[in-house]
Amino acid sequence: METFTSSFILPKTAQLDPSQQKVIDAILKFSAENATVKKTAVFVLSGDAGAGKSIVLASAFEKLQTLARQKDTPFSGFDNKLLVNHNEMLKIYKELATKTSHLYKKDFMKPTPFINRYKKNHQQADIVMIDEGHLLLTKEDPFNNFKQQNQLAEIMQLSKVVIFVFDPQQVVKLKSYWQNDWLKALLTGHPTEYYHLDKQYRVQNKAITAWIDAFTNGQLLKRPQTTNFELEFFADGLPMYEKIQEKNKAFGLSRLLATTDFPFTVLDGKTWFVTAGQLKLPWDKINFTDRPWAERPETIQEVGSIYTIQGFDLNYAGVILGPSIKYDEKKNKIYVDSSLYEDHEAFKNRNDIPMLAKAKDAIVMNSVNILLKRGKFGLYLYASDPLLRKHLLALND
Repeated sequence: METFTSSFILPKTAQLDPSQQKVIDAILKFSAENATVKKTAVFVLSGDAGAGKSIVLASAFEKLQTLARQKDTPFSGFDNKLLVNHNEMLKIYKELATKTSHLYKKDFMKPTPFINRYKKNHQQADIVMIDEGHLLLTKEDPFNNFKQQNQLAEIMQLSKVVIFVFDPQQVVKLKSYWQNDWLKALLTGHPTEYYHLDKQYRVQNKAITAWIDAFTNGQLLKRPQTTNFELEFFADGLPMYEKIQEKNKAFGLSRLLATTDFPFTVLDGKTWFVTAGQLKLPWDKINFTDRPWAERPETIQEVGSIYTIQGFDLNYAGVILGPSIKYDEKKNKIYVDSSLYEDHEAFKNRNDIPMLAKAKDAIVMNSVNILLKRGKFGLYLYASDPLLRKHLLALND
């Protein structure tokens, strides 16, 4: 069985496929054609979790910077940046800068420092690429020193061309929430191009992807019969953890993950735990190292969250669905009770969204979608809700 790193950096032996190369070419063509247009141009790259968006963006940015740092190219001397509002992914991008002479660590930033620096210096960048654009803020956030209302709008003012990676089903906080018409309204009057990646590079079994999609839409389908992917449901978290340990020993990059339905606080030095039947393990801790959470051996003894695993790959994922993910036997439907969700920061400071309760439920189910699509070769599930657990276990037969 093939194993791989958890990041989106391609191994030296790996190659981009023709469909990925096609979108990279489209990004560079769009950038060249619009770098001198008066109104900021925006290229929107969409795709589901695991569709290879970050690999495409990283490869496009490396090509762009190679051309920008050479003479007599369409991009010679350009000031370009790649932004990502995700600490763990920023580490990988900065690692990428150490692997090629045409990339520098200063090429990669978080959105708020970029906005504040370029505003202060009255600068405008040439081409700005934004990975995990669904994590951009759509509301002021004084705690993170963002004082405006929409980070994409601010970045557009400070850039000639924006390449924007976006998946609304990966929004995990209300302060990053996008209503369906917001993006369209923001881009009205700007040169735009849309490109959707529809091939799944992580969960490579279409039947499994369809099962997960149905799950996050409230439907519990029969377990697909597959030979290249393991889908198994557990009555207790402890045997699931033992199986993840076995897979990690054999293949590496196998971890337990959970929805943020279990209490935690940040930066208080206290250890908070996730429980699943007989299992009790600590939550992931803030990672001050330069390696992603899943690639650090000691994290096999922790439970990962969307904040440490979003955007990354695993070989096998064991997912604990917390108490907010429930099953209604009368309606034969999976549903969300957002009042039980312990990620209070996710629901903070938002009163301008119609149907707020529905938006909260979507945020929770988005986090489920992200977690269920981490594993390339296997997904193991434990549900805290007794009714959901009963119906999942019935699928094992």
